[in-house]
Amino acid sequence: MKVITNFFKNNYKKIIAIVLAIIFVSVLGSFFENNNYSEKINIENIKYIKIAGQKIKVDIALSSEVQERGLSGRTSLKEDEGMLFIFKKPSIYRFWMKEMNFPIDMIWISEDLRVVYIKKNATPESYPETFTSTKDAKYVLEVFGLFSEKNNLREGDKVEFLSS
Repeated sequence: MKVITNFFKNNYKKIIAIVLAIIFVSVLGSFFENNNYSEKINIENIKYIKIAGQKIKVDIALSSEVQERGLSGRTSLKEDEGMLFIFKKPSIYRFWMKEMNFPIDMIWISEDLRVVYIKKNATPESYPETFTSTKDAKYVLEVFGLFSEKNNLREGDKVEFLSS
């Protein structure tokens, strides 16, 4: 028992430092674990997306009605325009080309704003086929067909949401 008592007497500063370090690392880890990307994003402020070095002006699709309609019925889409589908939680989401009039690229984006899948140049003739990512996504961006090829977009690329 005397050996243990002497050990603590001689090393109490080191022991206190180690205990404080463990507490600090635990608190810091908890902060980052609970720091959810989606909580930082104010969807009302999203006007543009920066992807593959390009700034795309986006229409936001939040409601299920707008999401079902998507870009259907439009006659064209400019190279610097798109539609961003925002879902409540990450999951596997399916898309189709119902009533589309032009080809598009569909880009699935994870909650941490990384490209997880790209369907390149989906054509109106593909309907009723559906397209989906094999990984969970919280966002899907629709842009003009061949955007991904033209701008060398790849899975894993970072995406930014911009207000201006």
